[in-house]
Amino acid sequence: MVRENTFTGRDYAEAVAAAGGVPLLAPTLDAGLATAFEGAADGLLLSGGVDVDPALYGAQPQVDLGAVDRERDVLELALYRAFRASKKPILGICRGIQLVNVAEGGTLHQHLPAVPGTQQHRQADRIGAPLHAVTLESDSRLAVALGRAEVRTNSYHHQALDRLGDGLRAVGRSADGVVEALEGRDGAFLLAVQWHPELCWRTYPEHHAPFRMVVEATRSRGTRLMAPAPA
Repeated sequence: MVRENTFTGRDYAEAVAAAGGVPLLAPTLDAGLATAFEGAADGLLLSGGVDVDPALYGAQPQVDLGAVDRERDVLELALYRAFRASKKPILGICRGIQLVNVAEGGTLHQHLPAVPGTQQHRQADRIGAPLHAVTLESDSRLAVALGRAEVRTNSYHHQALDRLGDGLRAVGRSADGVVEALEGRDGAFLLAVQWHPELCWRTYPEHHAPFRMVVEATRSRGTRLMAPAPA
């Protein structure tokens, strides 16, 4: 018998709890449960993880595509759509920003080193220290929350947004033009970032802002935040 375990980084849960939320972890189960998960939580956090299956945005797998998890993709797309339909707040982190973009009809660069002119986006250290600057749109929710239009971020991704999905606004870019943050153009709270604030918010307190923002956005409904737990 093959044993399959689901887990997610404790650092996500600790960041949510420190913002006043109560994190609930959702294992990778049948996507038909998305509506039940939505009913149990007031917001959704889409965490980092493996590559999104390129078939979901109409592409063929390229030679440098990493591991994919189709079951997780299908569940998280269903969760995103359920929470979006109910106008509940959503926060995406790393893979999460890519999943949001694909859910809204956008596409991805499957391997950034193959894209001419891009800088280093996959730092070697695992401590989460900021590596490069991201310039933010000054009127974005994220810039307002941070009180600044530039933030240094860590970088652990080899994929990134290509064509932006419908209803999404790119509000942060690195110096090479890679989209590092997006927000929804209208409707309920939607924020997604390409970096990993859960790794560095204790040492660099400004990076706790995304977690505070999504928890504050749930206040009218409660403070339970659903986080799918990757296998």
